[in-house]
Amino acid sequence: MLVRFFFLNLATPFLLIQTHTDHSPHPALGIDHGDARVGIAATDDFGILAHPVETIDQAKVDSIERIAELSALRKIRTLVVGLPVRLDGSEGTSAIKVRAFAEKIRMRLPEIPLVFMDESLTTSSAASKLRDAGRNARQQKAVIDQVAAMEILNLWMEEC
Repeated sequence: MLVRFFFLNLATPFLLIQTHTDHSPHPALGIDHGDARVGIAATDDFGILAHPVETIDQAKVDSIERIAELSALRKIRTLVVGLPVRLDGSEGTSAIKVRAFAEKIRMRLPEIPLVFMDESLTTSSAASKLRDAGRNARQQKAVIDQVAAMEILNLWMEEC
């Protein structure tokens, strides 16, 4: 149990007791897999917010090992992998690639639960949000995969 004291003013302390159970799925790591890059995002410890972490360039870095490093560093409790499902609900070749990638993660990190989340339209939603924030297509390239991973986590948190 975590006990924190907050002072509204010097005369009146305010006691806040927070309990953190071991059953929480947070923090969670969101993974947006692509052929060239993997976008990574994470939730906070309480599952209130998702934030961008990094984009892994698969030509330069072993993405499975980097995900393992990030999971250890951030004490990740759940891995959320975006699964590209077609609008009719079926899975195509991209989903097969993602499932194979996820299986490699599962083999490397068997102690962390891995779940799939439908990532339909997350990249287009991410691009739209970045455009609204004033980023052009060239500026988006560096962060769009991270923002898509955030979208995946946000969808998952809505379902939790």
